[in-house]
Amino acid sequence: MPLSGALERHAANHPENPAFHLEDRVLCYGALTATARRLFAAFSRLAPEGHSAIGPKSRLIAIVTGNHALFPAAFAAATAGNNCAALIDPHLPEPVRRRMIEKLGPDLVVTADGANLLALSPHDGNSMTISEEAALGDPPLPEGNGDDPFLIVFTSGTTADPKPIIRDRRSWRISLETGAPFFGIDATTSTYSPGPLAHGLALYAMTETLLAGGIFYTARHFDAAEAANTIRRNDVRRLVLVPTMLRRLCEGGGAEGVTAITIAGAKLTAADHALCRRTFPGAALREYYGASEIGFMTATAPGDPASSTAVGTAFPGVRLSILDGAGKALPAGETGTIFVESPLVATGYLGAGDGAGLARVGNLTTVGDLGFLEADDTLHLLGRSGGMVLSGGNNIYPSEVEAALLGLPHVRAAHVFGVDHADLGSELVAVIEPGGSALTPDILTAAMTEVLPRYKQPRRLWLCRAMPVTPSGKVEAKTVRQWVAEGSNALERFL
Repeated sequence: MPLSGALERHAANHPENPAFHLEDRVLCYGALTATARRLFAAFSRLAPEGHSAIGPKSRLIAIVTGNHALFPAAFAAATAGNNCAALIDPHLPEPVRRRMIEKLGPDLVVTADGANLLALSPHDGNSMTISEEAALGDPPLPEGNGDDPFLIVFTSGTTADPKPIIRDRRSWRISLETGAPFFGIDATTSTYSPGPLAHGLALYAMTETLLAGGIFYTARHFDAAEAANTIRRNDVRRLVLVPTMLRRLCEGGGAEGVTAITIAGAKLTAADHALCRRTFPGAALREYYGASEIGFMTATAPGDPASSTAVGTAFPGVRLSILDGAGKALPAGETGTIFVESPLVATGYLGAGDGAGLARVGNLTTVGDLGFLEADDTLHLLGRSGGMVLSGGNNIYPSEVEAALLGLPHVRAAHVFGVDHADLGSELVAVIEPGGSALTPDILTAAMTEVLPRYKQPRRLWLCRAMPVTPSGKVEAKTVRQWVAEGSNALERFL
């Protein structure tokens, strides 16, 4: 992980430069590095040997702090030397967090203790409280070996317990070296990304910004009005968001100083593109498609036309292939499983897999997404193979229908899926969050007819006034589907 060396350089050359800005607290590079050094020394004392699920070679440190002012120091210390960080979102249900920690068997668990951090050894109960440190008194942060594990992140877990994904340092080093010039990140970059730092999007945005010596802004929880104030007050130039956050920000008014916006996690609609142009007229908009297991796969270029399925061309150093069920390469325009050959792929899952997710065929890797390549190598993403709905003999990709619904007026969020049907095999249903009170069944039916053939239109549809979302800003599919199955009062039958 190159972050250790970068922080040491920034602390030596520009110790007073601001590095991490969380609402009312600012950590400069000198204090960030000093605190990371103190944490690394504490980790070494509390757990001199490794006894976790990843083996004795590395010390595994579970960070369960959420977005905390000292998170970047904990992350730097927990990925330095032979350490490996496992990031657990504290907003997950307590039973889920407990099962995640039991699976990992970490050597240390780091939690928030007010303004400080608490490092606890679950094996002997020893603990230490670490506060912000100003003096660079402890030994410098050591670098780690490229092949060693340095990070465990988890799948989103919207339909089951999250699965732990192991990454080695080399994959992130290559990704960060490639991404800096691609996204235009340097020491002058100020980035705002208010998502959970336990998840890939905000975590990566923080790392690439600190690596370059820029300023990273985040929040404990996303609030559109507070986010807009932070961006304007600090003249933030770059935003890294999921589509839901972008829409909320645009509703509250933009900022002329923003020059770059990076979006991931879901597709933007044509309406989103138009709204972004009006709200942030000077911002170059990019979308990228990737996965926690694979890293960057494709990215759009600023100025690319909006599309419900196109996700750009291959990220630098990545090669795309579309294969059929027999592993044969398909020509342009034909739909199959998306595979990549890439140096950014994760090591794999921790423990026995469940047969879903990451799979390899020779040098190629997939997470089961379906799509096709155009003749100009633009990739179109149609959905996950397991999510395809076969209804009345028609293959329907819910993600395509969701994108069409999100492009309609008065629709803020949507989740589309299939339920068993005695006659059709599966029946396509949808839950939407309306934007305002102008939406009526007749208006929605007419609008869907303009963008979807009849067989792709949901046969049943409910309204949800406040769609449940995961901490990373995606619709919480498990909860929505449970509400439909149980006839929850949180939903109102619409069609």
